Amino acid sequence: MSQEEAAEFAEQVFDVARKGDAQMLGRLLEKGLPVNLRNHKGDTLLMLAAYHGHHEAVSVLLAHKADPEIRNDNNQSPIAGAAFKGDLAMVQLLVAQGASVEGAGGDGRTALMMAAMFNRTAIVDYLISQGADPQAQDANGTTALAAAKTMGAQDTAAQLEKLQG
Repeated sequence: MSQEEAAEFAEQVFDVARKGDAQMLGRLLEKGLPVNLRNHKGDTLLMLAAYHGHHEAVSVLLAHKADPEIRNDNNQSPIAGAAFKGDLAMVQLLVAQGASVEGAGGDGRTALMMAAMFNRTAIVDYLISQGADPQAQDANGTTALAAAKTMGAQDTAAQLEKLQG
């Protein structure tokens, strides 16, 4: 296989994850595809499947021991991506399979902060119920509450204010 052919194959594999073809992912992994393969942006197959809301594909990847803590080149974790997208079931699946409930990237921004910023109330409730720290601060000293207020996310700001009670 030439380098060009290998690069083309890799792109097709990432498309399989992006499209959520769980059966094809399972077959490729059984044939030896590295489960933590990363693309040119540092996204793993798990990151792409999680971000695009493909629960079955994520389950297949996690069953093959995909690492839910690998960050992409933007320092984003799969759980933070799922929180950003507002996908509560995906956040729950990732946590149930060992993803850190904080899910902080290199900038210190946690999954809770992402959920708070984008007014994802159910995800805020869930993450806090799983032990996420509402007092955690990102690299700029911003908490989830401050992030919610900055973004005008009134519902999550109210939720987090009650916690400070």
